[in-house]
Amino acid sequence: MAQYRYFRLNDDGFTGKGSVMLNELSATEAASAIAKGEITSEQFVRACLGRIAERDGLLKAWAFLDPDLALSQARARDAAEERLGPLHGVPVGVKDIIDTADMPTGMNSPIYDGYRPRNDAACVALMRKAGAVILGKTVTVEFAGMAPPPTRNPHNPDHTPGGSSSGSAAAVADFHVPAAFGTQTAGSVHRPAAYCGIVGWKPSFDHFNIHGVRAAAQSLDTLGLLTRSVDDAELLGAVLVGREAELGAQPPRPPVIGLCRTHLWQQAKPESVEAVEEACDRLGQAGAEIREFPLPEDFAALSDARNLVSNYERARATSWEFFTHPELLSPQLHASVERGLSVDYRDYAAAIAHAYDCRARLNPLMEGVDALIAPVAEGEAPEGLEATGDHAFVGFWNLLHVPSFALPTAAGPNGLPVGIHLVGAFGNDIALAKTARWVMDRIGKQA
Repeated sequence: MAQYRYFRLNDDGFTGKGSVMLNELSATEAASAIAKGEITSEQFVRACLGRIAERDGLLKAWAFLDPDLALSQARARDAAEERLGPLHGVPVGVKDIIDTADMPTGMNSPIYDGYRPRNDAACVALMRKAGAVILGKTVTVEFAGMAPPPTRNPHNPDHTPGGSSSGSAAAVADFHVPAAFGTQTAGSVHRPAAYCGIVGWKPSFDHFNIHGVRAAAQSLDTLGLLTRSVDDAELLGAVLVGREAELGAQPPRPPVIGLCRTHLWQQAKPESVEAVEEACDRLGQAGAEIREFPLPEDFAALSDARNLVSNYERARATSWEFFTHPELLSPQLHASVERGLSVDYRDYAAAIAHAYDCRARLNPLMEGVDALIAPVAEGEAPEGLEATGDHAFVGFWNLLHVPSFALPTAAGPNGLPVGIHLVGAFGNDIALAKTARWVMDRIGKQA
């Protein structure tokens, strides 16, 4: 397919950052260019499809892609007399555990091979209402679980892209699409974002509606976004909750940031430790106030609590498949369900109670602190495709239900991306996004 080159322009009409391939535009840039008539949706979608045709045979980021369907959506956007909304004509990828009425939702399981839902998930319906083009379905780990998919890391195909939102992260990082949906039960948005060198946005629990998203664990599952900028995450996130996007918004003053080493600090590899400490040094030089922020000692028990809660709830969410088609489950998922079914309910209830207690204490502890910085992953993406990496560094935060960003700020010893974890107080999603933008403007790396 044809490739197009686009010249970024300043407001005064002079060339800004130079030319880029059209598929490299961010969602906000593409939405603006389409609205101004500088490009068409069809041109942008064709450029994305061309990149996919060139690269996806290697990366295997897409579970379902129908170029004709994508182009028909784009042409419909171009033919519309009025813009449908802020994402008019912009393509978006959808993780393949999220229902789409015009595409299969296979969940990377032979049980659901060819399964066609009758309706869109709420998030997909809202994207379409805002004018987005649903480009296709991105590869997921089986039921967003643990058996690794064939997707490869675009920075080095011999390394994992992370999981379970593997295809979404790889597709965004490799310029197949400017934004894609992920979901997070432990670290399934943030780990792939960190490994692939892009932005991962996981809001406060229940901030985004998850109707039509395959359940894994009801106390943990959160819809998230994978993008190449904080503004793109803000643009899509604002559509999902029905507010005006605050693009480019910054906090009213340099932020107060807590350095939170967590109980897992000693397990982090040098590149992850260095990424966090270097970020604090550079942000301090840029005017941020950096404070040590130790968590209470009993927060360390959240790691085991999250794993117990996940196993217990995932087993019940997967009970029909386990009892009806056990031979079609991966060995990893089969073992996980067996573990979950053996959990004593009293232990599960105790883990839930501990999580509630820690959540209630965390927001008051964060009074006067705009965000915490912590490791987002053990290190850079591991070599091999046999596993998707360790979720522990994000998992216990996920049980706390707090909003957080994975931000690409550094590189590891093999030249692969290394990120940091920026965590906010529960419910402070908009303020955290402003802080994340402030951070990225000063120390962020381009994807």
